Amino acid sequence: MKNHRLILSIMALIALSAAAFAQSDAQKSFDKLKTLAGSWEGTIDGTTLHAQVTMRTTSMGHTLMHEMKSSERPDDPISMFHLDGDRLLMTHYCDAGNQPRMVGTVSPDGKTITFDFVNATNLLSSQEGHMQHVVFTLIDADHHTELWEFAMADGKKMGGLLDLHRTK
Repeated sequence: MKNHRLILSIMALIALSAAAFAQSDAQKSFDKLKTLAGSWEGTIDGTTLHAQVTMRTTSMGHTLMHEMKSSERPDDPISMFHLDGDRLLMTHYCDAGNQPRMVGTVSPDGKTITFDFVNATNLLSSQEGHMQHVVFTLIDADHHTELWEFAMADGKKMGGLLDLHRTK
């Protein structure tokens, strides 16, 4: 009887340990995104339009900050990525004056992370529309793409594909 209790206790401890070390899809996605920390340059929609993206971890590794600049536009949007329990969230601080929040999901192969609109602050005060969909596709350690989709106030969609290569 004592042996059965001991065996059951050991099995329970092993099961709890395995659960504690198992990572959620959100954690795996966030860890993948954090590998993008660095400086990136590339094109917008395959044209000569030039984009610069800087990503860095902050808050003791609990947040990833994404800053996007283009020589053709004066805006400088910032996006912040972080975990919220078992969800990966993105808040986009948009030049439209609103702050859409999106939740991320990872593809089965782990190479694509898609963010979809959940809600936003200052959405009613913005007559321009809001960012509603973002897709990060990780090609390799030094190359990824970002597809940004903006919903105009009239319902039309616009956006662009950034094809980025690591500069450092």
